[in-house]
Amino acid sequence: MRTFNKKGDRGETSLLYGVRVAKSDSRCEAYGTIDEAVSALGLARHFCQPEVKDIVFGLQQDLFVVGAELATPSEHYSKLVKKQNIVTLEMVQRLENLIDNFEAKVKMPEAFVVPGGGSAGSAALDVARTIVRRAERRVIGLKEAEIITNDEVPKYLNRLSDLIFTLARYEEVGGA
Repeated sequence: MRTFNKKGDRGETSLLYGVRVAKSDSRCEAYGTIDEAVSALGLARHFCQPEVKDIVFGLQQDLFVVGAELATPSEHYSKLVKKQNIVTLEMVQRLENLIDNFEAKVKMPEAFVVPGGGSAGSAALDVARTIVRRAERRVIGLKEAEIITNDEVPKYLNRLSDLIFTLARYEEVGGA
């Protein structure tokens, strides 16, 4: 398969299931930001401790589910549901459990954190966190416009940024 097909040269792209939209479509902005977050987490993973690396890899995989949900037109959404390939309450709860687990291992700061004061892993996680926050804002826009309907997507991204913040603090002090 070739890397390019020239179909996007005129400013259009395909959502999942072949629906064509402008590359400036708000869905493209949202799932593109998710793609950035996946890559930023990949960079962060390179610098993290083994325990955190495994978690970050799982988060990257979860974000593929988020991206697929954002890139699916509403008329095809039932196909994702049928495949059980959507963001779920269980995914949100898993993040909450991880946050609780890591908060028990490290004293959380009581003031704003200036990123970059610890390890390369913590700094890279902080960059990934800010990208996830941007993705969350894009998704809120989609939710407000009723382009997406799954309430778990913005919840997942909100918890994800909290988890990444917590993991960054864990990395900052060299773990438990």
